Amino acid sequence: MLVTVVVGLLLVGIVAAYTSSYSIGDKFFGDGGYFLKRQLLWTLIGGGAFVVAAAIDYRVWRRYSVLIMAATLLMLIAILATGAARFGGQRWILGTGSVQPSELAKMAVVIYIADWLSSKRDDIRDVTLGLIPFAILMGIVCGLILLQPDFSTAVLVGAVAVAVFFTAGADLKQMVVSCAIAAVVLAGLIVQAPYRLERVRSFVDPTADPTGAGYQIMQTLDSIMRGGVTGVGLGAGQQKHVLPAAHTDAVFAVLGEELGLLGCLVVLALFALFAWRGFRVASGAPDRFGSLLAVGITCWILGQALINIAVVTAFMPFTGIPLPFISFGGSSLVTCMAASGLLVSISRHMDPDRMKAYARMDLGRGNSRSRLSRAHRARSRRA
Repeated sequence: MLVTVVVGLLLVGIVAAYTSSYSIGDKFFGDGGYFLKRQLLWTLIGGGAFVVAAAIDYRVWRRYSVLIMAATLLMLIAILATGAARFGGQRWILGTGSVQPSELAKMAVVIYIADWLSSKRDDIRDVTLGLIPFAILMGIVCGLILLQPDFSTAVLVGAVAVAVFFTAGADLKQMVVSCAIAAVVLAGLIVQAPYRLERVRSFVDPTADPTGAGYQIMQTLDSIMRGGVTGVGLGAGQQKHVLPAAHTDAVFAVLGEELGLLGCLVVLALFALFAWRGFRVASGAPDRFGSLLAVGITCWILGQALINIAVVTAFMPFTGIPLPFISFGGSSLVTCMAASGLLVSISRHMDPDRMKAYARMDLGRGNSRSRLSRAHRARSRRA
């Protein structure tokens, strides 16, 4: 099921890369298939990453989680000093516009946090042993990403880490207070940056400046409305010629125009199946590390997809974040496929009995114990 869903999303992405970028490739590179060829290349590389991650026992990555996290932090620091500046940010290496260390940071954070929390167990409810070290680590990672600047990715990384922290059994009162503080910090970051504040204002009323701050929102909504129920047909869409970043951030709007509501629902169904399968793998993983790792990967890919779609459909202020497996881009595609391979690796080690319909995630009780399933807690006590 998981492999089928990933393949389905990749096929949609290949088609979307071609139809949304043909005019751009022809205009700037004299080759309408320029971006399609690059997307196919990254798909092959991502396929290799998927196979390797699926073949290797997922527990091997736990041994190198500290090194992976350290290498990621060094890469995020180096990008600020030597990275290529493109589109108002300093996020890329190799000057390609396709390799972003912040994308790699998503996977590194998930692996490291899963390892760290699985070793803490009940200590994570101790402020000095759990919450404070967690907040410092995520503050450093998200702070380095913010300096690029990449606000949306920083928020996503922080949110995924918090979701894994919650699943591991964090104290709910501490979580509420921490989230309230984080909300104030985020609001301050939005207010102090004029372009972020302008995006919020255009989200509230995009018609106030339809040719300026509200342009992207107006064009994506118009694109989706033009598609109706069945769409205008592949390649027949016209809004992609005026949509900013049609092949990356706004690719869902292109699909909405050319495939219509039905095409959009198919994409949403694929992501829903990915989420269902990911959480089911998490509930049946043989150990605490595997369960938290599966939760982190699933929340990351699902959350990124929902943010992208919410932005395109004007449910959130505009922010640039790729649609997993579908948007054009190298590092995003490869890391998502490698993460999917990790999910497959975890599923290969599951107890068949845990795959039954009653396998579920325990959302915890008033005593704020770990929200992992009872079987995980029982195995922990026996150990």
